[in-house]
Amino acid sequence: MEFRRMGHSGTAVTALCLGTMTFGAESDEAASFRMMDDYAAAGGNFIDTADVYTAGASETIIGRWLAARPTEAAQMVIATKGRFPMGEGANDLGLSRRHLMRALEASLLRLGLEHVDLYQVHAWDALTPLEETLRFLDDAVRAGKIGHYGFSNYLGWQVTKAVHLARAAHWAAPVTLQPQYNLLARDIEHEIVPACLDAGIGLLPWSPLGGGWLTGKYRRDVTPSGTTRLGEDPNRGVEAFGPRNSDQRTWDILGAVEAIATTRGASMAEVAIAWLKGKPAVTSVILGARTPEQLAENLKAADLTLSAEEAARLDAVSAPITGDYPYGAKGIAQRNRRIEGGR
Repeated sequence: MEFRRMGHSGTAVTALCLGTMTFGAESDEAASFRMMDDYAAAGGNFIDTADVYTAGASETIIGRWLAARPTEAAQMVIATKGRFPMGEGANDLGLSRRHLMRALEASLLRLGLEHVDLYQVHAWDALTPLEETLRFLDDAVRAGKIGHYGFSNYLGWQVTKAVHLARAAHWAAPVTLQPQYNLLARDIEHEIVPACLDAGIGLLPWSPLGGGWLTGKYRRDVTPSGTTRLGEDPNRGVEAFGPRNSDQRTWDILGAVEAIATTRGASMAEVAIAWLKGKPAVTSVILGARTPEQLAENLKAADLTLSAEEAARLDAVSAPITGDYPYGAKGIAQRNRRIEGGR
């Protein structure tokens, strides 16, 4: 499996990351252990979790696996997150020093570790001063509690503001951002991707298969029923079916993915993941699976590289929808005229 640097850090991670949101919920401990075993056997070295995944059960399962597999554990880069409530108190959430300090210690305890390689704040907190959050993260790096830190679900301006505050204060700077990113959801390319490229921040995309859409599991005008990737409730995990089903762009994208998959003798999931791992700034694509069989299918993408023509075809059919200004053709032309005119 290909290795890449984690943003501007010196830590090397594989281009496919094992996401563990299902651990302890849709995937019991035995299935979770098997997926971690299979991922390690395939050459993967990057596991991503969060304290809120199954109310801490995901971290606990990973901790038990790490303890039971010391050889594999020594090679793994472990990432977790904090921000959301793990209790009912007024201070049991957010990005304050108080909450993050306790959240990090609790995550380390569940993981059975003294140090985590990547600690990510799970979402923006408008109530806590950004300086407070960044200072805590810098202190955690200096204390050896975390190797690096990153963000999840941040906007472009939030990333840029944090980067420049950290640099100005001579604090450790963020190395990663974890956003939603796939062929059906490319809006981050407007502002977030440029901000990350400018700062040397690596992307860790979640939902690379668009909630299962890019596997070809859905059919036009056929409302899903029965088991979904999020459990037995047929109405859970398919909230986007109506809007996506009615959007011709969805089916154009799926048609292009299916055509390339057929030509290459690959699954649609492989093609969608291969496209994503080839995008600028992407460090590692997070694979979320409910079963070992799903993970095995997705891991095949490690060996698939799309041709320039195939990538361009997918780029064109999935181009994000933009208005005329500032991202559309008229806006770009206007900016170019001002640049050329020195205004």
